[in-house]
Amino acid sequence: MAPIIEAIKEEVQIQFSYQKFWDNFSTIRTVEAYALKEFKNRWYLVVKDTEDCKVKTLGLDRLSNLVIKTNEFKKPSSFSIDAYFQNCFGIITPDEGEPEEVVLSFPLHQGKYIKTMPLHESQEVLEDNEREVKIRLRLFLTYDFMLEILSWGDNIKVVSPDKLVCQIKNVYQNALNQYK
Repeated sequence: MAPIIEAIKEEVQIQFSYQKFWDNFSTIRTVEAYALKEFKNRWYLVVKDTEDCKVKTLGLDRLSNLVIKTNEFKKPSSFSIDAYFQNCFGIITPDEGEPEEVVLSFPLHQGKYIKTMPLHESQEVLEDNEREVKIRLRLFLTYDFMLEILSWGDNIKVVSPDKLVCQIKNVYQNALNQYK
């Protein structure tokens, strides 16, 4: 990781082979490395890809054959890693759409936990009574966020938005169908 950190500091391009989990082949990428980000015990590199000029998040564990280039770049002064991930849970940042308001309900024993370990910086407590703790978040509805909701099992209820309620119901129905 040290050469990558140095490339980020020095603002020089790097090149490497990258293989997505779902591909049987790797591609050569030349990128401008902006930052490193950790999520769920895995490190990611936030880059601007020189091929399509898009900012992307790439898993370090899928990167090989690293070469530090001599080509310099200037990271835009307007780019902020915190702002880039502000409305996201995890490392997925949608190219389009708007963050949405999400309301979640937890039984009291889990609600105490969620109040001390917020899911997201936008978290607000809406209700806190003897039956439940209800919170509101504002973020993109991404795969990472869906997995987080599912990880709570029956200790969480999605109250809104309706499309997220339907997505969660479908996942649980498909899981249940595997046991028929």
